[in-house]
Amino acid sequence: MKNFASLAAAALAANGASAHYIFQQLSVGANEFGPFEYIRQNSNYNSPVTDLVSNDLRCNVGADGASTETTEVTAGQEFTFTLDTPVYHQGPISIYMSKAPGAASEYDGSGEWFKIKDFAPDFSGGQATWDMSGSYSYTIPTCIEDGEYLLRIQSLAIHNPYPGGIPQFYISCAQVKVSGGSGSYNPETVLIPGAFKNTDPGYTANIYSNFNSYIVPGPEPMTC
Repeated sequence: MKNFASLAAAALAANGASAHYIFQQLSVGANEFGPFEYIRQNSNYNSPVTDLVSNDLRCNVGADGASTETTEVTAGQEFTFTLDTPVYHQGPISIYMSKAPGAASEYDGSGEWFKIKDFAPDFSGGQATWDMSGSYSYTIPTCIEDGEYLLRIQSLAIHNPYPGGIPQFYISCAQVKVSGGSGSYNPETVLIPGAFKNTDPGYTANIYSNFNSYIVPGPEPMTC
């Protein structure tokens, strides 16, 4: 019985680990880069961040920019984040940007962030359908200022409903240098941490009970 219990616990632990994932690879246009080539390397493997007041919500645990190169992108150009394994947990995917005051490699993400894209659930079929993919693509907004940015993607996993469970943030930040932007943007901005609260409907949502609408936490995505 003791051996069976030990095996069961090990199986559960292995299953929990395999259910995690990380955005580890960036592509810009037709250029596909290696894992963490322009993405800040985290130190917690593929585990999530759950503390809403932690600075780790910016770019993940141990993910500073000192050893990360910055790649050049053009406003309007497509980029893609690819994971080590497809998203496993229900919840929205959101993409944010924050302009560095200087070099992105020296920026800690303490400034203002704006959202450029949400991948929210589709309820058109009568129930929620989530985009649980192995990669996510979007374009650099054409109206932002030129300069160096942190390009941040997050998966907010809400498969363990709050407050009985704790939603999980799977996060990565790429470092990009944008050129060709018009600079005419005026987005709603937030600070991270601070953008997400445990009272947000999109944080406390129970996907297993009367789930027929959803509001993604954070600001509205900007438009040019």
